[in-house]
Amino acid sequence: MKLAFVTLSFEGVKILEELFKTFHLADYFVHENVESEFESVRFSKIMELAAESFSSYEGFVFVAPSGAVVRAIAGSLKDKRSDPAVVQVDVGGRHAVSLVGGHEGGANELAVMVANAIGAEPVISTSTEAVKNIIVGIGCKKGKGASEIAAAVCLALSEAGVKERKVRYIASADIKSKEKGLIEAAGMLGIPLRFISSDEIKNSTRGDFTHSEFVAKKVNLPAVAEPAALLAGRRTSLILPRKKYNGITIALAKENCLSLG
Repeated sequence: MKLAFVTLSFEGVKILEELFKTFHLADYFVHENVESEFESVRFSKIMELAAESFSSYEGFVFVAPSGAVVRAIAGSLKDKRSDPAVVQVDVGGRHAVSLVGGHEGGANELAVMVANAIGAEPVISTSTEAVKNIIVGIGCKKGKGASEIAAAVCLALSEAGVKERKVRYIASADIKSKEKGLIEAAGMLGIPLRFISSDEIKNSTRGDFTHSEFVAKKVNLPAVAEPAALLAGRRTSLILPRKKYNGITIALAKENCLSLG
């Protein structure tokens, strides 16, 4: 996926520097008024940049205010089936918003990838994703194969009486972000994979997950599967406490809709 990352601010450059660690083959654009030594293409007007390069990339990530992004791309939008994916990130690095091309353009997947890279919350609002409310938390021994992990996920879902189409994310700790079997399993299942930072798991004030002495000794975390499932969503509760499947630990959490009274 040919990607362009764009920012207007010094704070945004700091986020681009972090994103570069994951997306080192992308092109980076920084406004000419920003003092920075980060290697990038300089531009003067964001609307002109968007107009000139919109069709040249499969995806854009703007680290800028949403209003500025909307105005910049508005004149270039043509058709959801051909427009590139557009993700907007606030300069605080808190949220990665799938703004344009959620399904067709791959913005939903890109938002999750960007969120994983900087420890942000992916924001996805397309209708088909909004009805998915199950998160699968996974902890596994190093070297577990994709087929074995995928089979464990399916078994856990079956035991909980949950349809696979209801799963919003597979989630694990960031220490597993290079685990080939886990990444491939998520791809086999067609489910986005989120990684929760170890610091977030360690500092979580939630007390509703089971602490594991084994995990604490191995990876210096209180647990993986349960906290990852709980922290990858909002207003979550466990519907399947951690269960072991031959070296793979699975926990299921459900996001609960906000009651408006």
